[in-house]
Amino acid sequence: MDISIVAGPSSVDLATKVANSLDASLLSVDFRIFKDGETKINMSKPVGKNCVLIQSTYPPTDRHLMQALMMLKKCSDGSLADILAVVPYMAYSRQDREFLDGEVVSMAVVARLFECVGTRRLITVDIHSPTSLSYFSIDVRNLSAISLLAKYAITNLKASRPVVVSPDKGGANRAREFARLLQTDMLTLSKRRDMHSTEVFVDKQKLNLDIAGRDVIILDDMISTGESIVKASKFLLEANPNNIYAMCTHAVMIENAIEKIEAAGVKEIISTNSIPRSIGKVDLSPVISREIASIIEPAAIR
Repeated sequence: MDISIVAGPSSVDLATKVANSLDASLLSVDFRIFKDGETKINMSKPVGKNCVLIQSTYPPTDRHLMQALMMLKKCSDGSLADILAVVPYMAYSRQDREFLDGEVVSMAVVARLFECVGTRRLITVDIHSPTSLSYFSIDVRNLSAISLLAKYAITNLKASRPVVVSPDKGGANRAREFARLLQTDMLTLSKRRDMHSTEVFVDKQKLNLDIAGRDVIILDDMISTGESIVKASKFLLEANPNNIYAMCTHAVMIENAIEKIEAAGVKEIISTNSIPRSIGKVDLSPVISREIASIIEPAAIR
């Protein structure tokens, strides 16, 4: 395939898998972090007509975002036919509107920055808010990891009469699709977040399903501090389930989130490799490779 895959510093393993899948050239990136926090990047000239950068923007968020913009600008300077950014985990997608008076809509700024450095297309995975996509004027595609997560659950968890739980109403459709693939039941909890303190509250409620003795899979698009999963797990434990699992696309896992979740009664945490973690057991490279090929190959034919 006539493309170069640029392995951004935050996503080297995933980029390598994608390059191998597409039989594409893989460009490694030399970078240096100075004592003041600045990044210096040196990358080879892309081979072929198309440049695909793979770089997630997990913490340190601003560093990874700035690195992505620098590498995309370098590709743009080469006047290539297509410049495609693959950002499996898109930072700032939770800041997609002005929640409190005077707040900056950060996602609108991020979208503009990607476009300003010459990005012509962008691929992301399970973006937290679909509204975030509206700030882009370029071709943006949001892939789903639900089928991959479901396949992993079926093959590896061997759950006993599983019940899929969404920790809030915003994730209900995602959990419903996951439950459909597992051919099982699902529940949606009621969650509130204080917009000033950001504290999470899981409302006490009567479950409309008996989960006693059944395995529970709490499904979310991302786990950051782990507070939502911890409170959901503690609430669900009152109904005497068997095992509780937590699955997500993006394991941001700030500070000791994993330890807190496990201490709250969760047997195992599973995520994709959008963010490189030991719990990132579900590989996104098949869906990303397929989407890149669907974009580049038709253009090559034309």
